[in-house]
Amino acid sequence: MRGTSGASLAAAQERFEPVLRSAGADAQALGEQLFAVVSALDESGPLRRSLADPSRTGDDKAALVARVLSGGTAGGFDERVVDLVTGLARSRWSSDADLVDSLERLGLDAVLASAESRGVLETVEDELFRLTRALVGQREARQVLSDPSTSPERRAALVDALLAGKVDGVTQALARRATTTLRGRRFVATLLWFGEVAAERRKRLVASVVSGTVLTQAQQSRLSALLESAYGRAVQLNVTVDPTVIGGLRIQVGADVVDSTVLSRLADARRRLAG
Repeated sequence: MRGTSGASLAAAQERFEPVLRSAGADAQALGEQLFAVVSALDESGPLRRSLADPSRTGDDKAALVARVLSGGTAGGFDERVVDLVTGLARSRWSSDADLVDSLERLGLDAVLASAESRGVLETVEDELFRLTRALVGQREARQVLSDPSTSPERRAALVDALLAGKVDGVTQALARRATTTLRGRRFVATLLWFGEVAAERRKRLVASVVSGTVLTQAQQSRLSALLESAYGRAVQLNVTVDPTVIGGLRIQVGADVVDSTVLSRLADARRRLAG
């Protein structure tokens, strides 16, 4: 998202963060409610377009949010969720899809904040990454978990069979979310995005590293230092061994793909620019 949409999301995140810190572990429930709003908007084009319609006044859209969210089960949605969605509806969006994507990101922020409050955010990030690696050789499982023609219940049952009792509850909840609500994405791609957001919340970049051989701890430390020097931020290494890689490493940081042979030059160039 760019322009007004990106600014609207950033402003919403800034307002929502104190709410999440105050909620502690209960932030997960707020995230689940936001995910429910996302699903409702995905299923209703007219409602989605109405909330993002620049020709409607902010008050009109806020009233629409109040009507929709007050009719849920157990007395409707948490007032903190209603307040957040109302604020987003008042903002300007480049498209209705940007509004829904922003709500999904805020829901993810909330679920991860609950893990952070319990001191297990790093564990969740690591478990999400390990799950993606465990599925590398499981082509059939990957296909089922990303197949919209397979019932969400079956896909969720497969996730539960893989993870129940083995991972943190937030990890399992996010994995279930990734398969039951595909939103046009593949299961593994969604897990990778979740892990990147977790790393971002820990103020770290994620570097996905593919090596032909197992890296020693000293080599990983050296690589981390080079990347941190180049990007000016702490970096989380997610290393995968692929015997088909001959010589060097393949390193991806966000949209950047860095060949190991140019890594040192990249770090030197960025230091010179900074100086």
